[in-house]
Amino acid sequence: FGYGSLMWRPGFKFLQQSTARLNGYHRAPCIFSHHHRGTSAIPGLVLGLDSGGFCDGIAFRIDIKNHTEVIEYLHERELIGYAYKPIILNININCLTVPAYTFVADPEHGQYAGDLGLIQSAEVIMKAQGVSGLNRDYLMSTVQKLESEGFAEPELLKLRQRVRKLTGSIDQGGGI
Repeated sequence: FGYGSLMWRPGFKFLQQSTARLNGYHRAPCIFSHHHRGTSAIPGLVLGLDSGGFCDGIAFRIDIKNHTEVIEYLHERELIGYAYKPIILNININCLTVPAYTFVADPEHGQYAGDLGLIQSAEVIMKAQGVSGLNRDYLMSTVQKLESEGFAEPELLKLRQRVRKLTGSIDQGGGI
């Protein structure tokens, strides 16, 4: 079950993708990134599944013969010191409940940011860049994918708007 960059850049072979809903967790910018979208000196802020609510995302059906390869890939990608726990949870696809492998935020981990609020989240995102690129590009690509799937994410839309305002001030020579 993908809820962030896996939705727009899965990086593994799959047989089918479908929109899905996970109950009991919501998508939130709650994980400090020290690798993909930031560094330990200037951390980025990426999405995690935090407890409560629901999350619409993308379910990927994989060929069982590729199971081990896909899990190894996902662990290498998602568990680079991040505050995620791999878990199997039930998701809903077209009124069917099926188990799905995903990653949830670990609030006990040092890279768990919790809710930083709109202004601080935008400032963190604007300053950060990691091996996978600018943190703001991650946010923009994720929100674009959410919109293309018809997922309503008012908080991420507000965050994108705030980051765009900060981007404009940088383009005009201003600071954050």
